[in-house]
Amino acid sequence: MNENTQAIKDARSLGVPKMLLLGLQHMFAMFGATILVPILVNNYFNGEGLSIQVTLICAGLGTLFFHLCSKLKVPAFLGSSFAFLGGFSTVANLDTGKFADMTMGEKLPYACGGIVVAGLLYLILALVIKVVGVKRVMHFLPPVVTGPIIICIGLSLAPSAVSNASTNWLLAVIALATIIIFNIWGKGMFKIIPILMGVVISYAAAVLLNACGMTNPDGSAILDFSNVVSAAWVGIPPFQICKFDITAILVMAPIALATMMEHIGDMSAISATVGENFIADPGLHRTLIGDGLATALSALVGGPANTTYGENTGVLELSHVHDPRVIRIAACFAVILSFIPKMAEIIGSMPSAIIGGVSFMLYGMISAIGVRNVVENHVDFTKSRNLVIAAVILVCGLGFGDGLTFTVVGTSITLTGLAIAAIAGIVLNAILPGNDYHFGDDVRGDISRGIGINPEPEKK
Repeated sequence: MNENTQAIKDARSLGVPKMLLLGLQHMFAMFGATILVPILVNNYFNGEGLSIQVTLICAGLGTLFFHLCSKLKVPAFLGSSFAFLGGFSTVANLDTGKFADMTMGEKLPYACGGIVVAGLLYLILALVIKVVGVKRVMHFLPPVVTGPIIICIGLSLAPSAVSNASTNWLLAVIALATIIIFNIWGKGMFKIIPILMGVVISYAAAVLLNACGMTNPDGSAILDFSNVVSAAWVGIPPFQICKFDITAILVMAPIALATMMEHIGDMSAISATVGENFIADPGLHRTLIGDGLATALSALVGGPANTTYGENTGVLELSHVHDPRVIRIAACFAVILSFIPKMAEIIGSMPSAIIGGVSFMLYGMISAIGVRNVVENHVDFTKSRNLVIAAVILVCGLGFGDGLTFTVVGTSITLTGLAIAAIAGIVLNAILPGNDYHFGDDVRGDISRGIGINPEPEKK
């Protein structure tokens, strides 16, 4: 929007209309990925999963809450976290103990309860960082541990992408091809919203094919608008209170390890974009508290986990408007949209094949980020300790497909493959000799894996 490369710190100088337009741009940047999470989770729970309305209001209010916790200084938007998708899928498939006779809708609150605990773990890390400093904490989470864990998150979700895409490969390929085209050759705003463009264009193709009388290969209709017609224009989001169970907690809580790294990475990226060290002021402990509490409060009322969004960091770079007020305007737009049920139903009518096509990119990118973290941090796999740690993490994360179930004091507990992998990796890294990782030595590498503290590393 702003052709001048001089950054604008106070958007009020642009006037109200331009501020509203900039806020709308930020909302569109986060919209595609944010609403995709409840759509994917609804597939896991056979249509009884997360509400798009609740997701939007939790993203908006969570962002506003985060800004309060960070002294209104950090221009970050909090949207739905993809890291917990594997956890949702696992909870949906639980069929032991108390979960054996539950419907999908009855399982969902327990998944949200696990996310509440995961969000509260942020507070523990924030306290530890405040007391001992970030360098000592990160010594126990080197790239050889976090990289393979992130790889496992993406690969464990791969079968879901193929399963959804197989319902209509034509739509899946259209969605995937659109994302690739806009991501590689897109210009301006379109380049930073390839997911949203993939969803919009493939959905338009689905409407066209449906109007021409075409069906899915199995004979089912491509689109079903019955719920859209019956939905009201205005309505309260369908909140539901979470529930707690040790098995679901152990499924969800360990994922916080990945999302906390993601948060620190986003803070580094935003600092680099804006040219201010937000890790120092307002402080990483404050941003972690804001993100963690926003996640916990969202899950408390039946919403997904929140996380700081890189998409909106791209908008900051594009517009050169770094005023957090614009982000708060986008948050207000999200809250307003959450009270329009008809829009939520239109989004919910999206064919699963489109979800599959989008997931091909998203799930693969999660694993690719893990690979990049290992490569850019120069993890030396000629060292036996590094090979052992990575190997055990990968086998645990992918091999324990059904998790590990055991009984403690009459309570059935299931550890997911990801939880087992995280525990094994952290323990092995702590006890095996030769841990030569020192946080901050390779600034560029640290930033690439999400834990950089220097917002402006020396350019090569």
